[in-house]
Amino acid sequence: MQIYLAVPPEAAREAAQYCRTLAHVAYRVGPDSTLLRQSVLLQSRGGLLSVSDWEAPLIEDPDALCAAVLRECGRRGYGGVVLDFEEAARPDRLTFAGRLGPALAGTRRALYVPEPYAAAAPEAVTLICTAVSGGSFSQRLQEAAARAGGANRLALDVQRLCMDFRLPARAGEGEPLPAEAFRRLMERENPPVFFSQDLCARYFTYTQEGEAHFVLFDDAGTLAQKLRLGAGMGFFAAFFMWPEIKDIAAKLFPPLSGGRGRG
Repeated sequence: MQIYLAVPPEAAREAAQYCRTLAHVAYRVGPDSTLLRQSVLLQSRGGLLSVSDWEAPLIEDPDALCAAVLRECGRRGYGGVVLDFEEAARPDRLTFAGRLGPALAGTRRALYVPEPYAAAAPEAVTLICTAVSGGSFSQRLQEAAARAGGANRLALDVQRLCMDFRLPARAGEGEPLPAEAFRRLMERENPPVFFSQDLCARYFTYTQEGEAHFVLFDDAGTLAQKLRLGAGMGFFAAFFMWPEIKDIAAKLFPPLSGGRGRG
């Protein structure tokens, strides 16, 4: 399984101590179907181009945007592209993904897309989010592999789960816990922590103002376990967001001699 760290430009040097293959989170869709780029280290070459649709306008000319992406891949030696698209899968985004897939395949580069884009870009590798708060994590991966016709066309989108659920959580929705809030909560409650085999995550409970809470979270151990499960099923790759795992990077990816990590 190929491991990627998704990093903003200012963190590239630090992250490279743990993983040689980076996905450069430095690009977004701009006006008039252009590709906008943040400052990328001049010596940065290889890895993947990660493009965001955050506050992006309508992609009116998908072919022009595809051409810009291909030019940047050639200039930087990128081996592929990640569509870090978080907004709803609108028709213009779907059309762009559908055009970009074969264009990249023609240059022997890979395309990675979120699940809602899988049908629009059959050449792409589909990203499967690991932040599961209900059901079974293993079953989630197995079902995704069955839909894709095999796990070798899938990649893990490893998200570090940290959610606070007010019980009973009938809707299955919790509130995200930022790192500092989680730390303060752990110090205040000092709770016994348990491991959920089904969710492949840790959890604890506490009571505040007469209301029961259930906190579900990942740490280095649970993320490593999720990685092992995906690798064992034959998943093609896995992506970690550097800001999410920076504090546990040494536990996930111990630096090798010479300061170079896995990749």
